[in-house]
Amino acid sequence: MNRDVSLDDVFLAGSSLAAGVVVAFLSRTLLLWLARHAKRTRWSGDDVIVDALRTVVPWAAIAGGAAGAATALPLARVSRHHVNQALTVFLILVVTLSAARVISGLVRTLTQSRSGVAGSATIFVNITRILVLAIGFLVMLQTLGISIAPLLTALGVGGLAVALALQDTLANLFAGVHILASKTVQPGDYIRLSTGEEGYVEDINWRQTTVRQLSNNLVVIPNGQLARTNMTNFSRPEQRLTILVQAGVGYDSDLEHVERVTLEVVAEVMHEITGALPEHEPALRFHTFGDSRIGFTVILGVGEFSDQYRIKHEFIKRLHRRYRREGISIPAPARTVTLQPDPVVVPRPRGSEDGAVSA
Repeated sequence: MNRDVSLDDVFLAGSSLAAGVVVAFLSRTLLLWLARHAKRTRWSGDDVIVDALRTVVPWAAIAGGAAGAATALPLARVSRHHVNQALTVFLILVVTLSAARVISGLVRTLTQSRSGVAGSATIFVNITRILVLAIGFLVMLQTLGISIAPLLTALGVGGLAVALALQDTLANLFAGVHILASKTVQPGDYIRLSTGEEGYVEDINWRQTTVRQLSNNLVVIPNGQLARTNMTNFSRPEQRLTILVQAGVGYDSDLEHVERVTLEVVAEVMHEITGALPEHEPALRFHTFGDSRIGFTVILGVGEFSDQYRIKHEFIKRLHRRYRREGISIPAPARTVTLQPDPVVVPRPRGSEDGAVSA
């Protein structure tokens, strides 16, 4: 169009832009109301979706109003094309950022619900966010008329060179993906490695796994090393576990009485100590005729790995006090040492040979 801008054109353009701003304001108000209701639900995914829509919908309404204003104005074909292209790129950028936020938020929610304990597996969140942003960037280039085929070819060749240079990093990355996908380790699990490290898994990211020891120190383990080593997971298939406490009594003890008294102490500990499992059936098993006592094992149930230390502590104290009250002896190992006198050596006469004394 080559005609001049009239007052009607300005009015229509202003009305279109104002309508976009009003729609943006109303949609944001509506989404704020939805956000308050979403917080009342159990699923946290709706919070992520509504939060992302609060960003994309108002900006989309404003961009739509701007597009309507550009249509109402008598712009030249080239100018109109540039305006439409800029608005399209702007919408793609807003949608890409919002989609990255939504999808990464949903992935974070899913990983947290699968792990079941505090902590989040950031590796899936970061990979998802990078993939969505990369796809949005390629779409923007295609919209601007830039061919992405040479870029993809260059990325393929460059990716091969990078893969050769970053073998250890990529090994840790894929090892972390394998660990999470196989669900052998999840954030919150208590693990022990064959190399001696043990503690609660805090996080599994793209390169390493962070473990918090009971002393509150952090141990950083590369994912590749974690995948190669032998590992015991004390939280799988469930956090509850049984612990064994070894004890023994003298040979003159009444074993029926010992069993009854010990099980009474076990029941007392199971109901009074935090972390114990009252519903766990107590058990005592005699198993050894030792040198100085009859050995037995007491089986206790605990809620999770770190509870065992407190429960063992209280059980041993109370059992020792109860045995003293009941007159049950816990003998110490005894050894009898016999000392033999040194043999007397008689000196041989000088000049003797084969027991004969020369004249």
